This record gives sequence, C-alpha cells and structure tokens, in this order.
Amino acid sequence: MNSIFHRRSIRKYTDKIVSEDLIEEILKAGMAAPSAGNQQPWHFIVISDKNIMIDITKFHPYSQMLKEASHAIVVCGDLSLEKHEGYWVQDCSAAMQNMLLMADNLGLGAVWLGVYPREERVNKVKELLNIPQNVIPLGIMSLGYPAETKEPADRFNPSRIHRDRW
Repeated sequence: MNSIFHRRSIRKYTDKIVSEDLIEEILKAGMAAPSAGNQQPWHFIVISDKNIMIDITKFHPYSQMLKEASHAIVVCGDLSLEKHEGYWVQDCSAAMQNMLLMADNLGLGAVWLGVYPREERVNKVKELLNIPQNVIPLGIMSLGYPAETKEPADRFNPSRIHRDRW
C-alpha cells in the first residue's frame, strides 16, 4: 500500500539498465489488473531501442525523458478482444496504474505519457511501432532508475467528496 501514496511521476533517470526480470514483474502487475468481463484487451510493447524512444520524442511533446529512460512500455488496447465495447480504455488504464505502482515498489521511476485520445499521437505511435489497425496505444510508460526524488504528495481533498447526491 505504501506505493499508492509514495509513487510519483519520475522524469529523470540514471544510466543503469532495468533488468528483464524487473520488466517481467511490471508486466505481470499490468496483466493482474481488473477488466470488464475479464476481457483483458491489452497488449504491451516493451521498448529498449534508444532510437525508437528518441523517435517518440519527436512527436510526443511531453516525452523528452525517454532520451534518458532505460525502457518504455506501450500499453495498447486490442478492439478485437473486447467483449464489452469501449471498456478497453478503463481496462488498459488499470493495467498502466498497476505497472506504475509495481515500478515504484521495485525502486524504479516511471511516468505515464498519454497517447490516446490524441489522434496525432495515436497515429504516430501506431506507424512507428507497426501496430495493427485494431490495436490502439493508450499510453507509454517511461521507465528507469530514478535520478530524482520527490516527496509523497497528499492529494486528499474533502471538497471532492459527495454523499448520496451531489
């Protein structure tokens, strides 16, 4: 539970490479996410090629940290796996959050880079990574060993809580 309150978006990384064993643990956490009707509509693209990560920075305005990252993981929703139309976004978002929490738990730094619903980003990622037509990239997780520390943020806001009705 500490990772829920400790996790922060980390955008600066050391040059240490994240091991494949840790990548697998992160992917297992993603695949443990709940999904509508247990449809599990996700696919994950693990990127370690620096040239690909640099190419992403050329069209994604908030992705410059990929130049320093050890890896990136693209979380995608496969429309052909949907049992419940439209829920792929929620399912893949739950997978991304699980992965971010696992990265923190493993002592790694990560940040969620939004792709969907920005059509230009979706199309560029699909083209760059040769993603099939029926698969939509939701987001990219930048991943590495943190070269920055951030204090936990207390985001509890009682004014956002409503009971029974608005």
